[in-house]
Amino acid sequence: MADLLETIEIETATTPAASIVWMHGLGADGNDFVDIVPALRLPADRGVRFVFPHAPMRPVTINGGYVMRAWYDIRDDGGVRREDAAGVRASQAAIEALVARERGRGIPAAAIVLAGFSQGGAMALYTGLRHPGRLAGVMALSCSLPLADTLAAEAAAANRDVPIFMAHGTHDQMIPKARAQRAHDTLSGLDYKVEWHEYPMPHSVCMEEVADIADWLGRVLSPRG
Repeated sequence: MADLLETIEIETATTPAASIVWMHGLGADGNDFVDIVPALRLPADRGVRFVFPHAPMRPVTINGGYVMRAWYDIRDDGGVRREDAAGVRASQAAIEALVARERGRGIPAAAIVLAGFSQGGAMALYTGLRHPGRLAGVMALSCSLPLADTLAAEAAAANRDVPIFMAHGTHDQMIPKARAQRAHDTLSGLDYKVEWHEYPMPHSVCMEEVADIADWLGRVLSPRG
């Protein structure tokens, strides 16, 4: 088994009852969303372990081949961005290994959220919708849907009704809103339950979005039954 990705972990209580595995965007690292934890103001009565992994270092074609942290390579084919399928699947396996570790620590799949921003959000969607155990939710911020044409055949039945939170900036020049809207439409066309939000912002996160994320996490991580 390959080594686990390096991660930064933050626990909101000594005995977490839920976990959020949160992937960063292209060229960033696991530190990127550490500061959001206190801003979410999650309920103190249910501890959460935040796991912020560092993506592997790899050359990225659209960035001139520069080596940076990336979940997969991206190529520009005649003006169309193409994800490297092998890289996507390798990162899926690495994220699945982190989910398995959380389950080994006593957190059931139903109390695990896969989350991410930009390329990390794309990986949250790709991995979460193919995960064989029912997750608590999938959060995809400012991203598109990688390898969209494979989802119908590869989707896991367990997560056909998983709550999905998608958010995007109307002024995003890195990933135009139209690409995120296509991802939303693809998911809706496959009968996924998508909660869609948009904000007047660029390729970033705003405080209104943080409040909406906190509300959604509070709902999907509430104990069932």
